[in-house]
Amino acid sequence: MAEGNTPIQAPEENNIAETGSITAKTSRGTVHCITIVGQIEGHMELPAQNKTTKYEHLIPQITAVEQAEEIDGMLILLNTVGGDVEAGLAIAELIAGMTKPTVSLVLGGGHSIGVPLAVAAKRSFIAASAAMTIHPVRMNGTIIAVPQAFEYLAKIQERIVDFITGHSHISAECLQQLMRETGQLTADVGTVISGKQAVELGLIDAVGTLSDALEALYGMIGKTPES
Repeated sequence: MAEGNTPIQAPEENNIAETGSITAKTSRGTVHCITIVGQIEGHMELPAQNKTTKYEHLIPQITAVEQAEEIDGMLILLNTVGGDVEAGLAIAELIAGMTKPTVSLVLGGGHSIGVPLAVAAKRSFIAASAAMTIHPVRMNGTIIAVPQAFEYLAKIQERIVDFITGHSHISAECLQQLMRETGQLTADVGTVISGKQAVELGLIDAVGTLSDALEALYGMIGKTPES
């Protein structure tokens, strides 16, 4: 006990509370698990009542996992409503650029910029009860109604489409059609797809549970050549 009889938290407990991450060691390998939940926070801080994932927490974590010799692979658990586009893409690019085995599992939802994060892993899973919302890029705040502003949005959209199609089996035409769909979202355009539909469209690799995702990850770790 520390002074005042205050219990000292274990390092892993601190990691869960502060960054939503934990490292678990088993006989099959050591896996680092990160969670991406709520709204992905970018350069601007969101209100305190919002559940957020801060990109300044995840970027150094992912970099450290790639370099840490004692960690064999990474599991990404997703339940996000989207958020800052460039922050989300930055995290997705880091995950996609890892040499270590990576597996993602969408739980609840993987909406908006959560889609690139889901497909960034080497293998992706989605829970049967989960859903993914696909819609065009939206911008909050004041927008100057000039052609350049719309061209800028179109270029961001193109970057997202290129990333998703480059890391999954869905075609650009199909993805863009889902983004432009009307009648499904209130006061918006886009499509809500179930876990099964996401797999049928080639967006996600398989419908599965936590045990399925871990089994796939340990299988990839077992095939990794030892240095």
